[in-house]
Amino acid sequence: MPLRINGFSGMDIDSMVKQLMTAKRVPLDKLNQQKTYLSWQRDSYREMNSKVFAFKTKLSATDLFGKTSNMTAQTAVVSGNTDALKADASANASTVPMSVTIKSLASKTNVQSGEVVIKPASDSTPSTKASLTTTIGELNGYKPTSDPAPTDDKPETFQIKVNDENFSFSTKDTISNVLSKINNSNANVLASFDEVSGRISITAKEFGSNKTVTISESKYESNIDPNSGDSTKPSTLLGLLNMTNAKVNEGKDGEVEISTLDPSGKVIGSNLFATKDNTLKVNGITLTLMKVTGDNPSTVTTTVDTTKAIDTIKSFIKDYNDLINTMNSKVDEEKYRDYTPLTDEQKSAMKENDITAWEAKAKSGLLKNDDILKDTINSMRLIINNNMGQLSSMGITTGQYYEGGKLTLDEAKLTEALKSNPQQLSDIFQGTNGIVNKLSTTMTSTLQKFSDRAGTNRFSGDLNSTFKEESVMGKRMKDYTSQITAMLKRLDDAEDRYYKQFTAMETAMSKLQSQSSSLFGNSSQ
Repeated sequence: MPLRINGFSGMDIDSMVKQLMTAKRVPLDKLNQQKTYLSWQRDSYREMNSKVFAFKTKLSATDLFGKTSNMTAQTAVVSGNTDALKADASANASTVPMSVTIKSLASKTNVQSGEVVIKPASDSTPSTKASLTTTIGELNGYKPTSDPAPTDDKPETFQIKVNDENFSFSTKDTISNVLSKINNSNANVLASFDEVSGRISITAKEFGSNKTVTISESKYESNIDPNSGDSTKPSTLLGLLNMTNAKVNEGKDGEVEISTLDPSGKVIGSNLFATKDNTLKVNGITLTLMKVTGDNPSTVTTTVDTTKAIDTIKSFIKDYNDLINTMNSKVDEEKYRDYTPLTDEQKSAMKENDITAWEAKAKSGLLKNDDILKDTINSMRLIINNNMGQLSSMGITTGQYYEGGKLTLDEAKLTEALKSNPQQLSDIFQGTNGIVNKLSTTMTSTLQKFSDRAGTNRFSGDLNSTFKEESVMGKRMKDYTSQITAMLKRLDDAEDRYYKQFTAMETAMSKLQSQSSSLFGNSSQ
């Protein structure tokens, strides 16, 4: 930046340059305003993305509206040994009571090490239990086996295999590192360390007798016990982790005896069932096994209870209405075209309250008549309208035409409908062609459209998530940034040029003034 001096001619050069630059900055101000407006639009899309994502999550098969047991009036009741069993009735659950005797639970194959200890400092120092931060090189029994001896830069490495997955560790790896690498692999096991007992456990992720855990040494074929004091054989990782002779607890399948009962409680039929994961579906009821019943079996009966189904549909209607009302408000929101984003100079001349009021109007109508929102609204309303015959018979109807597709509920009518047919709500809303699945498909499509246009995260409703640059609006933002950068460079050059021109003029005027003074001085003599 050249030195800028005012004063020889008495002109206010800074003010003159500022006035000249003000006119030149008008295109830059417009670019900044356009970029700001685009940024506001992206934020508005992200807000809508968050609401759509939240609604879609509740539509999933495992959540509020997608879970079958939440929309059926059939309720499974467990009596007798209530601690041993959990039961959930589906829409087509049988009304025949069952006696459930859990003979054994399914288990996972588990391999457990002996106590893992740190190498003592001397023969007179007792061994201490290892911790998660203990390195392999610090474990009892480790001695260098490579030639030349390992260094920090080139530590000794060990290889093991867990369920056909190969792993390589060095003496600098901690026990925590070992567990993390195994858990983040495709070995299909969970490795953990108990700092109380000092033992490592490696457990199959899945239940059952066919899920094994095999661990073998890849680098050395040695069964040396690191605590044996034998210095003639090389250390092995399994030896250092005290897993050479680790105990293997084989996984087993669970076994359940289920008997159906007549109204008097007499057994009318029995059967044995095997389970690999401690769950079982019998007569439309999902049983979750929690403990062996012994001589105290559990009894499962079904009853009609409309409470959960009605609460679920009330929640659905509320969330549906909230979403469609929000979309309608965004599409219909007034747009004030005369209120553009304020420049920094404009803000500096305004009060804070005035700035807030101005920007409220400037941000109004950011998504007015937005095609994505309009398509989503139309799809949501079409899905409901296509099922309106069945819905209205259950007390679920749409409001007035001017309410934009809002749903209303006659709770008494729904209660009576569910009592006469406990599964009809689930039949309408759930399943492949149900309302929930179709709405979920619509929400997925909307999230993808938001992502393509604004760069929002279709897998998250986080309002602070970053935007994808490779989206329509992301590319426009980058283009604005490039244009603004280039224009700033041109404006800086122009400003420097103006100052140079005025400086040259100042210099010329100074010389002229000096010459005039000299001439007038000579003539007066």
